[in-house]
Amino acid sequence: AESRRWAEQARDAGCASVMLLPPNSYRADERTVIDHYREVAKAGLPIVAYNNPYDTKVDLTPALLARLFDEGLIVAVKEFTGDVRRAYEIAELAPGLDVLIGTDDVVLELALAGAKGWVAGFPNSLPASTVALYRAAMAHDLESALPLYRALHPLLRWDAKTEFVQAIKLSMDLAGRYGGPCRPPRLPLTDEHATAVRAATEKVLAEGLR
Repeated sequence: AESRRWAEQARDAGCASVMLLPPNSYRADERTVIDHYREVAKAGLPIVAYNNPYDTKVDLTPALLARLFDEGLIVAVKEFTGDVRRAYEIAELAPGLDVLIGTDDVVLELALAGAKGWVAGFPNSLPASTVALYRAAMAHDLESALPLYRALHPLLRWDAKTEFVQAIKLSMDLAGRYGGPCRPPRLPLTDEHATAVRAATEKVLAEGLR
């Protein structure tokens, strides 16, 4: 009910769609997940499902996504598992359901698999090079995409780690775009992690990527 109310407020504010996690205060079963999406769909906005089983402990499998799509409850999914094989199974079970790239370190693989968009992290730090990578990947231009992907990947893989917000913010600071500190309860990066993010960011900046 709370999620539905937020969606109603988003609708009334003019939003075109909402992104919706499954219930995550406990490990929900399939019936509960479907009922949750039915409830929020009452707000009347298109819903993008957000599949992040690592943090929610609920896996929106391709078969479950197909059920949600067939009932008209979702129009797309932000796929965060990192398992690029799922894109093909989703396309088989739910033709017409848009797959959005959910982690930066599989942008090339999911683009080649037919993804329709990217919910991105590191474009906050390096917008020009990451957008160039995305456009090349979506065009299946491997000659342009692969060198960028290889250069950026040591940073992009931080997007799938627990400390992804802190890593992106530090990288932004180093690139001259204010990232600043995180809000509690997130803590600053450890010295080891900060050193790794700093080295990866400084390397790509020295190579002229922005």
